Amino acid sequence: MARRSYQFLEGNQMKALYKPISALANHSISVDKQESQAFEYPWHYHPEYELTYILTSPGVRYVGNSVENFFEDDLVIVGPNLPHAWINNDNQGPPSSAVVIYWNQEFVEKGFLQTREFGAIQQLLKLSVKGVKFHSAVAIQLREKFLHLVTLPPFERIILFVQILNELATTTDYYFLCEQGFDHDLNVIDNERINIVYQYIKTHYQRKITLAEMGEQLKMSGEYFSRFFSRIMKKTFFEFLNEYKINVACRLLIETDMQIAEIGYASGYESLTFFYRQFKKFKNYQPLEYRLSFRKSGV
Repeated sequence: MARRSYQFLEGNQMKALYKPISALANHSISVDKQESQAFEYPWHYHPEYELTYILTSPGVRYVGNSVENFFEDDLVIVGPNLPHAWINNDNQGPPSSAVVIYWNQEFVEKGFLQTREFGAIQQLLKLSVKGVKFHSAVAIQLREKFLHLVTLPPFERIILFVQILNELATTTDYYFLCEQGFDHDLNVIDNERINIVYQYIKTHYQRKITLAEMGEQLKMSGEYFSRFFSRIMKKTFFEFLNEYKINVACRLLIETDMQIAEIGYASGYESLTFFYRQFKKFKNYQPLEYRLSFRKSGV
């Protein structure tokens, strides 16, 4: 998560940045309430830990090789140098807001968190290299504490922050965004290329996209692009593209009353049979089951 002070590549593509967290120069933690019309910061990385609580607005969350929808009360911890981005679906919705907490590795490795009493927190932070997504029920229980954190002076802020970490460390209601981990050798050029891919998919997912077409965007052959993407993302381009399309379908199932067939076509599928098969693969539900399950849960 980050503010919207970003740069652009030629062709209006967003450039991935190494993001320095300047507020940590004189403090152990940085707590930032971010508010804007939309979250649009590109896929980026930094050596600090990051804990992000989405207060308002939906969109797509990228963490490592994971792509998922996010909604209000989305709570994720991202470990050092794990690339990530939260990007809203459009700029037409209500203003976006989030509480974002940063802290550096020194605070963890040399501070009081190294003592035996904080063993559960230490384990959570080790797991954060995979990206940890907490269930919304956990987030909702902590919502007021995150909001209160923004208002506190430094000492009280650290005390409440450690309490929050401890509650997160002692719950089992979470899952990993990068189950196998995401060991990416950080490279500014590669990050720029991945952002171009993200932006191209976001704009063109409703029609057929070929490897040759994507390679052209990055000035490489389709075959080389395929190898490049698989090396960086640890999954094939078409697996990632279908994952993106299915997340679009999920959002339409949740937010609209469109017919299932309409949603399949709107998500970029020419074949409904293939759409159903891909939906089952990624969500372990059929589309109608997913819609009914989501509505029954009252989320």
